[in-house]
Amino acid sequence: MQYKNGKEVLPPHLLKELQNYIQGELLYIPKKTNERAGWGEVNGSRRLIAKRNEEIYRLYQDGQSFEELERIYNLSLDSIRKIVYKTREIYNESNQ
Repeated sequence: MQYKNGKEVLPPHLLKELQNYIQGELLYIPKKTNERAGWGEVNGSRRLIAKRNEEIYRLYQDGQSFEELERIYNLSLDSIRKIVYKTREIYNESNQ
């Protein structure tokens, strides 16, 4: 969070109104709730994991076993299964 001087960012009439409630102190103004980025959207993690999951599914479709995928991606067998089943659902829904 970065400090901003109200005198520099607020219109004079709004600054004057705020001074009726608070003066010379820090005031936090939260973001609008609908403007918050989802997990991994800012740094690209979400996109990278989606790409990895698609690759896992493609390799499974090409004949790789769950155990081989577990070793390749250093994920648990349960995680590999969940990724394959979830990705299969997504592909099936998009093809209908």
